[in-house]
Amino acid sequence: MTGKNDSRKRAGKKHDRRKKFETRTPILGYYLIVTDAEETEKNYFEGLKNSIPTALRDRIVIRVEKAKTTYNLVSHTIELCGETAQQRIPWIVFDRDQVKDFDGIISEAIKSGINVGWSNPCFEIWMYAYFGEMPNIVDSVSCCKRFADKYEKVTGKKYRKNDSGIYDTLNQFGDFKTALSIAERREKSAGEKGQKPSEAISVTVVHHLVKEILDKIE
Repeated sequence: MTGKNDSRKRAGKKHDRRKKFETRTPILGYYLIVTDAEETEKNYFEGLKNSIPTALRDRIVIRVEKAKTTYNLVSHTIELCGETAQQRIPWIVFDRDQVKDFDGIISEAIKSGINVGWSNPCFEIWMYAYFGEMPNIVDSVSCCKRFADKYEKVTGKKYRKNDSGIYDTLNQFGDFKTALSIAERREKSAGEKGQKPSEAISVTVVHHLVKEILDKIE
């Protein structure tokens, strides 16, 4: 009987140690990024995640998840944050596109302590900035098409939403600092005009999330 009890105690100690490890927060942050997109945003942030140097991968964690719909982005993020005691830095990333309550979702997220990386009209307007411009484009269909044309012209490759290497390609043929500068100017201009996110055409705030992570990596 003693042998069994000892083995159970050892197993319990191992379980306790594992539990402590699982709830330990990486010193540079655990980023939970929830998006409503099937591919583009997920591939971009997975690429950013994979760019983290090996030596830092236990210090900064990026987890990208997909919500079932745009309208449960906030509730799904809250649910994921409550899974463990581990402290997380929550973000939702989504597009204006045809979302009816775009401003309302942003407001709900902020009230819930969730950071928001929105793009108007779509995420491609942020990637467009890597190539030195962020043209005024009202709708997401036109934005995707014009970005695809620009992407092929600059890289010589066809743009595919399911391209897992999109992040690396943007950094190879484009420039993050240029994109950051353009995005900051556009956001500032929209703020000076008093525009709501739904009114801020060809504006994105995704750069805040990307810059925060890159600053920590560097």
